[in-house]
Amino acid sequence: MATYKLPPMLIDAQNELDPVRADLRALFAKVPWSVEPMDAWETHENAWRPASRPASPGWDPEDAAEIARLRARELELAEVLVCHPAEFAPGDVQAARDARKHHREQESASAAS
Repeated sequence: MATYKLPPMLIDAQNELDPVRADLRALFAKVPWSVEPMDAWETHENAWRPASRPASPGWDPEDAAEIARLRARELELAEVLVCHPAEFAPGDVQAARDARKHHREQESASAAS
């Protein structure tokens, strides 16, 4: 795999994006399935794909605020990463983005060698 000289700003943004997404996943696993309070429901017995959900009390306001904050930060970081002007040959842009996403794994592998 080729190595790319990535701007420190992009490395920092990627390093922050990973934990923000992990925090969001953990929070989504904790909150009820519905943002607003909703009654339980299930599809009709002849439905093509039967499904059901239990009643949901809705999200706690603190959880909703934290999710909104994390989503906003995730969007800001993703915008930095995606919209940064490419300094690579057109054929190398995707490989450079992949290298950015996996830079920690590459650094730890090269340190272990």
